[in-house]
Amino acid sequence: MKLTSSRSSHQRSCHQYKWPSRSQSGLPACPQTPSVGHVSRTNQHGGQQRLSDNFRCLSGFSTVRRPFPLSHGTTTLGFIFQGGVIAAADTRASAAGLVCCPAAHKINPIHSHLVVASSGSAADCMLWERILIREIRLYQLRHGRRLSIRGTAKLLSLMLHPFKVTDSASPNSGPKLVYVCSDGARLQGDIFSVGSGSPYAYGVLDGGLRWNLSKDEAFSLAREAVFRATHRDAYSGNNVDLFHITAQGWSQREREDLKEEYYRDMNYRKKMTCKL
Repeated sequence: MKLTSSRSSHQRSCHQYKWPSRSQSGLPACPQTPSVGHVSRTNQHGGQQRLSDNFRCLSGFSTVRRPFPLSHGTTTLGFIFQGGVIAAADTRASAAGLVCCPAAHKINPIHSHLVVASSGSAADCMLWERILIREIRLYQLRHGRRLSIRGTAKLLSLMLHPFKVTDSASPNSGPKLVYVCSDGARLQGDIFSVGSGSPYAYGVLDGGLRWNLSKDEAFSLAREAVFRATHRDAYSGNNVDLFHITAQGWSQREREDLKEEYYRDMNYRKKMTCKL
């Protein structure tokens, strides 16, 4: 299929279309601020403030309310050990008391050495992950090299506003774990957990995480943390996805049903009770 475009026809269509007013579109009245094109660049502080106010006015972030609350939850985590980076997450997509999907993918590879574990609205996270993949690919085509992990985290902090994302990577400069918050903050550390089940996951990770963990021990710790979180958090559950990122790239373990972990835990408890 061949696609063609016409500049003149596009301009005519743009001139013929009449944009609706803010009252017709249901948006609140815009305060008197200069347009984006007329923001003075000589006054950096005032210009940036007016630009920010105008952006909020156009988008309606400060006044437009959501028609219904977005109630959701998840459990995602990542930590660094001697063998690289481990990323884990449950697979339950929920909306308030409804389990929308028991087999969602909350960890998505961006390229061979970078994966993203997202927490928040599923549709929004998927959208920005696709935009991030596109921007990283365009950067590589333009500059002949891949964008660094810190550069990727900075790009996310500039793009993301209502979302939270955790980046896990193991480039040539060593493994890195970066948490990008919805307010633009970027935190780099050795352990992060995000979502409604994160307090329970932290309880397991803080007690069992060591630098000299073996690969199997690291997988077991991540599985245990997600399992304990899903056992107490109603918004998390079903399965666990495990990723291992090294200098050679990322690899994914086969998805495991958390009910198997529950049965293993019950058998362990029975054995301990019999010994006592």
